Amino acid sequence: MVRVSAWAASLLTVASAMTAPVAIAQIVKIDGSSTVFPITEGVAEDFQKAKKGAIKVTVGISGTGGGFKKFCRGEIDVQNASRPILEKEMQDCRASGVEYIELPVAFDALTVVINPRNNWLKAITVAELKKVWEPAAQGKVTRWNQVNPAWPDAPIKLFGAGSDSGTFDYFTEAITGKSKASRGDYTASEDDNVLVQGVSQDVNAIGYFGYAYYAENTARLKALPIIEKDGKPAVTPSEASVLDGSYQPLSRPIFIYVNAKALAKPEVREFAEYYLRQAAKIAKEVKYVPLPDKAYTIGLQHIAKGKKGTVFGGRNEVGVRIEDLLAREAKL
Repeated sequence: MVRVSAWAASLLTVASAMTAPVAIAQIVKIDGSSTVFPITEGVAEDFQKAKKGAIKVTVGISGTGGGFKKFCRGEIDVQNASRPILEKEMQDCRASGVEYIELPVAFDALTVVINPRNNWLKAITVAELKKVWEPAAQGKVTRWNQVNPAWPDAPIKLFGAGSDSGTFDYFTEAITGKSKASRGDYTASEDDNVLVQGVSQDVNAIGYFGYAYYAENTARLKALPIIEKDGKPAVTPSEASVLDGSYQPLSRPIFIYVNAKALAKPEVREFAEYYLRQAAKIAKEVKYVPLPDKAYTIGLQHIAKGKKGTVFGGRNEVGVRIEDLLAREAKL
């Protein structure tokens, strides 16, 4: 996975090996989700090569929430988002006169990981995850046998997304039942490589992040199968379990949002259209689940027709399947 290794080495900007002077290059500015970063970085890398240095693409990782703050101030052209835009962010964008086109680019299997030396935890239920991560657990649920008496009397070491992350918003809503409702006594970061490092070094660790970061580190991490409800089988995150809808409730769409006014700039429009034409290939390379071709065609139509807004009504939703997403986007 050469491409994935490249983005794992440096998440701060997309490197440009072009010979054209930076001063005369047009720039497309992107920020937001570290989960979406691997796809966007791959697309940007190929786009810059195709444009022979005439256009430079910069990609930051301030998290979905941090990116929307910049996006709604008009500071960036494109926003990477691991959840839909929320009502407060919609209000902020309206206040600044920022309109946007919502473009789903792939599906992610948000992955719960443990240390590979952990030989006793084979699967975990949503109820057990809630017992670990809910706000009431802070300072109280600190050992594995407090979650399940069959588990060892050993300390739980927690690693998870920072509060500006869309992954944090989605995980908390899916697991604890309310967005942002989480204990605070854990190692938090918007940089998923920090979380990978933490879990890989402690046998008692558990963490969560986007599937691509697990796929790049399968020798250092073990994905934990999830049991949605009692009586249901444990399901491991994979392309197949996302496509058939069985990996619940941690399967989710991921997006880019494009500033509608910025689309008047040829470099931004070219990049957005290029992104949708290349998204399936790059998503698969970095181990996300590509959307059906129809989804990217709908996205290109939305760009061409200037279809602004969101199909999510300003709130995060758990359990949206690919066919549901396609039906909504087609009606926008």
